[in-house]
Amino acid sequence: MGLVVIFSLVTILAIFGLFRSLKDKNLLGAFFAFGTLAVFGWFTVMTVLEQGFPTAH
Repeated sequence: MGLVVIFSLVTILAIFGLFRSLKDKNLLGAFFAFGTLAVFGWFTVMTVLEQGFPTAH
């Protein structure tokens, strides 16, 4: 279940990176940040749908 947490943290950091690179007008950085956001965002959504939310023990 730690995989969902790691994927979601990477997705959140990719959102911040995308906004920062767009603000600085860094198009190559924005391209890679968007790619990271798309891939890890998709992995996050599909992992949550397949395995569910992490539970606290």
